[in-house]
Amino acid sequence: MPEWITGRNPVYETLRAGRRKIIGLQTATGVQQKGRIIEILYLAEKQNLSVTQVTRSNLDRISSGHQGVALSVGEYPYSSLVDMLELAEDRRQPPFMLILDTLQDPQNLGSLLRTAEAVGVHGVLLPLRQTVKVTPAVVNASSGASEHLLIEQTNLAQAIAILKENNVWVIGLDGSDDAKPPENVRLDGAVALVVGSEGSGMRRLVRDSCDMLLRLPMRGKIESLNAAVAGSVALY
Repeated sequence: MPEWITGRNPVYETLRAGRRKIIGLQTATGVQQKGRIIEILYLAEKQNLSVTQVTRSNLDRISSGHQGVALSVGEYPYSSLVDMLELAEDRRQPPFMLILDTLQDPQNLGSLLRTAEAVGVHGVLLPLRQTVKVTPAVVNASSGASEHLLIEQTNLAQAIAILKENNVWVIGLDGSDDAKPPENVRLDGAVALVVGSEGSGMRRLVRDSCDMLLRLPMRGKIESLNAAVAGSVALY
């Protein structure tokens, strides 16, 4: 089913990535044609995309944060673990993966995807169930970074087994006493970082599948960081 991507950066990155089926572009009547809007209109013209001017009230019915632009697109194009490993090989880099175990908050997923794209992650793995998917809200939260990433929904235990067969170390982010501080963990080479859900962390089977557990040092008075912040810190 068609989806609406709104916001200037998400729309721009979706057009720039060129991975989705593009149905149509709407801009608000009177929107100032400068900055990102000019770049969006340039890409639309380059892709022979029809542009329709509509009232802001029409865009308000799609999203309150539209910033004067909305893009109608097809569903998100999920990839495969094979594609991710091939991307790493094409770039002549050791595989760098992010595994997100049952995240529930679109904002957290979007934030982690934005960081993952920024640090050069080759692919992101999500479970088949009990997880937020790549929705327009996630695209917006990632500022469009999701459109440049390879993401798959899969059986995480099976995917982890395949990663290990390809000599990828699987490191789970965990706050328990069993986890090691960064200085005691080898983080170079082929790595897959696992981030658990906001409330309960990694599920038992996923946790047990990790080669080692990593904990971030907490030197202040608070006991933990949320999943998006902790995952972003660990990715860097």
